[in-house]
Amino acid sequence: MIKGRCSSQVQSKMPSNMRASRGFTLVEMVTVIVILGVLVVGVSSFVVLGTRIFVESTSVDQVLSQSRFVVERMTRELRNALPNSLRVTSATNYQCLEFVPIVTSSSYVDLPIAPAVAADNGSVMPVPIAINSTDKIVVYPLTPSQIYGTNPAGTSGRVFNISSLAGNAIEFEREVQFSQASPQKRYFVVSDALSYCFLSSGEVRRYSHYGLQSLQPTPATLGSGVLMAENLVDDLSIQPPISFTPGTLINNAVVQLSPKFEVNGQAFQYQHQVQVINVP
Repeated sequence: MIKGRCSSQVQSKMPSNMRASRGFTLVEMVTVIVILGVLVVGVSSFVVLGTRIFVESTSVDQVLSQSRFVVERMTRELRNALPNSLRVTSATNYQCLEFVPIVTSSSYVDLPIAPAVAADNGSVMPVPIAINSTDKIVVYPLTPSQIYGTNPAGTSGRVFNISSLAGNAIEFEREVQFSQASPQKRYFVVSDALSYCFLSSGEVRRYSHYGLQSLQPTPATLGSGVLMAENLVDDLSIQPPISFTPGTLINNAVVQLSPKFEVNGQAFQYQHQVQVINVP
């Protein structure tokens, strides 16, 4: 009797928190694991979705930047094109726009122009930049055929190689005769032609430094060029990205640019018009 009462008294003196401390059951541990798994899946899905949105938006922004750049670059260079030097060639796998950029221009005082006899020199108003040995002088170009080809090698024409230009004095590499006078007595100095080609592979490339050729060159003969943009999706045979209206003596030439690009299932198309002032 005494021992029983002593043990009960000892038990009653133990702290209540020690009597209740039993650890985690298996059900509790499984429940916690399930809850943590759900949280991890939710967080990882959010991270993956955010990463995907970032990657896709970056790709779209890159294609937008490239396409805007090529349209703006073409616009600026076309506005500096030699009058009547634009020409377009198309095929099933490409469309190319070619023109001759103006290096500088001014007015002439006296040049050997028909019916005057041929001469190897003339008098012009000076230009603010230095002239290279590869530069050419152009007077009153009316058609692309008068600009490209073998004109610099002939005696009579509208395009001739410049030997030197110092002050008012201009010298040619031989005796030449210009075919027709400019109504405004204007002359242009040019160097080489350049081309922009839209390819069925989805690329837009720029080609330059290949001279003046009588037949418009194709991408296969122009080399690799410079990559300007990608992700072009135009069907070149059905909806070409370039529409060209030649200039006349009373109207400017008009280039309509409507390239279509696509990235990550999103397509966008430009509608941009460039006027090339026709003042030969």
